[in-house]
Amino acid sequence: MISDNYNSRLTTIKIPGLHELNVRLSKLLDMEVWMVTDREVRRLMELLGKGMSLASAAAKADMDEKTARKYRSLGKLPHEVRVGHGWRTREDSFHDLWSEVEENLRINPGFEAKTLFEDLQRRWPGRFSDGQLRTLQRRVKIWRALQGPPREVFFPQVHRPGELCQSDFTSMNPLGVTIQRQPFDHLIYHFVLTYSNWETGTICFSESFESLSEGLQNALWELGGVPELHRTDRLSAAIQKPDHPEEFTRRYQALLDHYGLRGHKTQAESPNENGDVEQRHHRLKRALGQSLMLRGSSDFSTRQEYAVFVRKLFVQLNGGRGGRFQEEVKVLRRLPPRRLDSCQRSWVRVGPSSTIRVNHNVYSVDSRLIGEKIEVR
Repeated sequence: MISDNYNSRLTTIKIPGLHELNVRLSKLLDMEVWMVTDREVRRLMELLGKGMSLASAAAKADMDEKTARKYRSLGKLPHEVRVGHGWRTREDSFHDLWSEVEENLRINPGFEAKTLFEDLQRRWPGRFSDGQLRTLQRRVKIWRALQGPPREVFFPQVHRPGELCQSDFTSMNPLGVTIQRQPFDHLIYHFVLTYSNWETGTICFSESFESLSEGLQNALWELGGVPELHRTDRLSAAIQKPDHPEEFTRRYQALLDHYGLRGHKTQAESPNENGDVEQRHHRLKRALGQSLMLRGSSDFSTRQEYAVFVRKLFVQLNGGRGGRFQEEVKVLRRLPPRRLDSCQRSWVRVGPSSTIRVNHNVYSVDSRLIGEKIEVR
């Protein structure tokens, strides 16, 4: 039998033959399981403030008089006095394996929860369903907040579509990529649109002007347009020394002029001004590291195979940026009719030893060219 009081709240529930259930329900009612809302308490306080009696105010606020008296005495809203439970509502599926997961995180904090979860599913077939990924993600998030490495601090900037692109070089050597088991030491020239975070990159081997020119032009032609401003840090290949009257080197200024770009450099000791691309460096390396882990090997048969692998990763990273990227595309300026050569050209004569000397380096060529003048790129 269920009976109602004057304000329609449940007061008693009697189910014959189920004494234990009656007791539990009675206790829940005493604990106000039908929770009073902040809105109801605000209404109660408003009516009491108008001089209405407690009984009348409680009735109008749809509240039991005893409960109304409690909140009148407390002077607080329900969310301010509610205490959350600290006990688990279900068994921890990762309890016996957590020490192993934690050890992996200590060795390599870059591991993502999804990577660790997929590893557990492979090693314990049928034990973990896909729906349990969120549980592990929460545990990993808590571990990183309490015991993980310090996180980067950055300050948001206001960006507008098509206005600014940033670029920089980043070393990929820490990832341990090899070509036919031989170390493949290399950099990536990394290009980012700051509004949409659309990014791309070119494999290179030095922070030379040639690498800068090739990487920037590859990015612009892949992008299909030209932003207003290009920002770099203080690259020696592009930026003159502080005592030089010109801001940029002639070759870099010519490259900017060819594409109608305005150049901008970061201030000394202020790498945060190039913060978008710096942040993308870390995320690119993390994503590439995760992809290599899932691939099961960091060794590639050819440089081209590795380049294709990196290209696919950029496509995946840009997959969720379509909306903001389209905003940028609409305001980008047109590309020039052609690219500039990214290489440096010089003419040298082949010596009697069938060698040439270029930039203080000696190279051998075919002996048939002895005495001939050849173009070197």
